[in-house]
Amino acid sequence: MQQKNKLAGRPAKVVKKEIRAAVRFTKAEYFIIRQKANKAGITASCYIREIAINGNVKSRFNEEERQFVRQLIGMANNFNQVAKKAHEEGLLKAMLLFETYRQQVDDILKSFKK
Repeated sequence: MQQKNKLAGRPAKVVKKEIRAAVRFTKAEYFIIRQKANKAGITASCYIREIAINGNVKSRFNEEERQFVRQLIGMANNFNQVAKKAHEEGLLKAMLLFETYRQQVDDILKSFKK
């Protein structure tokens, strides 16, 4: 007579995941997630879990940062004026204008880093 194995079946997991959260994706979104998971060599659910716990999501700009972006966009026009001056009046005058605008851009970028 054969002895029956009392430990038959799947072994118990060390860490049991007790809570289930459902997330809906479009087909395109899920395809991208699966591609990224395959590239990482893990399952899609493991990839989503890792991103949710350890990943970073960049927040949108706050009002102060939007103001800095507006200033930078306005300065793009100033750089076009520098190029125009360089063609019209020579390089020295353009270099002086450029240095002024470069300093303004540096100041704005420094305030972004704060």
